[in-house]
Amino acid sequence: MPAVHIAVFDTFADWETGYATAHIVRPQWQKTPGRYRVVTVALTREPVTTMGGIRITPDITLAELKPEDSAMLILAGGDTWGTEAMTPFTDAARRFLDAGVPVAAACGATFGLAVAGLLDNRAHTSNAAEYLAASGYGGGDRFRDEPAVVDGALITASGVAPVHFARAILDRLGVYEPSVLQSWFKLYAHRDPAGFFELMAV
Repeated sequence: MPAVHIAVFDTFADWETGYATAHIVRPQWQKTPGRYRVVTVALTREPVTTMGGIRITPDITLAELKPEDSAMLILAGGDTWGTEAMTPFTDAARRFLDAGVPVAAACGATFGLAVAGLLDNRAHTSNAAEYLAASGYGGGDRFRDEPAVVDGALITASGVAPVHFARAILDRLGVYEPSVLQSWFKLYAHRDPAGFFELMAV
């Protein structure tokens, strides 16, 4: 079963990935069982504590992570993006993008990618244009004021748009058929009961 890798670290913003990981592992409105497993990756195998106080024991280390063994690398926000401590994560993102394997980054992770120069030549979004500008990066003209943006293998999103982030991830992975994903988004993004009834009819 292909792996979707999610980076974990102290202060990992756990709410930003919940919609995505829940439906990657348990695609409730898919006629076939889930096609992916979620694998957590960190600098070491020592437990980390999320921003919400949840302790996670990583499955593998960054040294073990290979793009060819992954369907996607997901990077959430946190308090340490843009520091040297996160360079191994941005290095991993660079390897994935160079190999054409998707990278999905939200909130602070987009700042880390900006510092690493990975947003200079790709359309992207984040929490705000001013937020990324503070990184000193050269991609300001590629910023899009949208909840989530897809450019090739790169998905970026605001930290306050976890449903939009999840939709882009689920779409790229092909977890749901387009019509099902549209109903899913109608339910979770717009709280439209019609989306639920459409999903129940799948």
